[in-house]
Amino acid sequence: MPVTDPSQTNQTGAPPAAVLPPTPLPPTTQRGQAKENRRQALLSSAAALFAVDGFNRVSLEDLGAAAGVSGPAVYRHFAGKQAVLGALLLSVSQDLLDGGRRVVADSDGAAVALRSLVEFHVDFALNNPDVIRVQDQDFSNLADDDQAEVRTLQRNYVELWVDVLSGLHPDTEDAELRMRAHATFGLINSTPHSVRSHGRRIAVKRARPLLQSMALAALMAPAVPGLPG
Repeated sequence: MPVTDPSQTNQTGAPPAAVLPPTPLPPTTQRGQAKENRRQALLSSAAALFAVDGFNRVSLEDLGAAAGVSGPAVYRHFAGKQAVLGALLLSVSQDLLDGGRRVVADSDGAAVALRSLVEFHVDFALNNPDVIRVQDQDFSNLADDDQAEVRTLQRNYVELWVDVLSGLHPDTEDAELRMRAHATFGLINSTPHSVRSHGRRIAVKRARPLLQSMALAALMAPAVPGLPG
C-alpha cells in the first residue's frame, strides 16, 4: 500500500513487530494461472474505477464489465466489493514493503540505500497513480481488520526508511526522521497531481529525476537549530 497520508501512519515510537501472513505461492497449473490472471485483472480495473469514481459509486457489475467478466463472477475471486478494495491496498502495501526491503538489502551503505529507496518509491508512484488516489480517497472504506493490516505494513515501511536515515543523521531523533520520511512520501505521492499541468501530462522522463532530486534534498536537509522540540 502506498504510504500517502501521514495522519494514518505517523507514529511517535517504533511499532511493535508485526506477524504478517506469508506471501501466497504463485499458481502452478494452467487453470490456477488463469484464475490468478482474472483476479489481477479485477484488481487493476478496481484501481482505475475507484480512482476516478470513488469506491461508493462503483458496483460489482462495473468491476466485472471492466475486467471482462460478469458481475456475479466477481464472487469467484472476492467476497464482495469491500474485499476487492482490501486486496488492492493490502497487496500494494505488501509489495512496497517487500520491494523496499530488497532495495536496502542490495545496497552498500546508508547513502546508497537512501538513494535507491527514493528511486524505488518514485518509480512506484509513477507506475501506480490510481492506487495512490484510491488510498487517499477510500482508506476509510476498508474493513477494520484490513485497515489495521495496511497500517502495520505502512509503519514497517516507514521504519525501513528511518533505519536508513539514522545512518545519515546519527544525532537526530527517530521522531524527526519519521517526519522527514512522511514529508518525502507526501512529495513523491503527489505524482497523480503534479505530473499534470493544465490538463497536460508532464513526461515521466522529466518527472522522475525532478522528484528524485527534490526528495533527496528534503531527506538530507540539515536540521534547523533553535526550534522547540
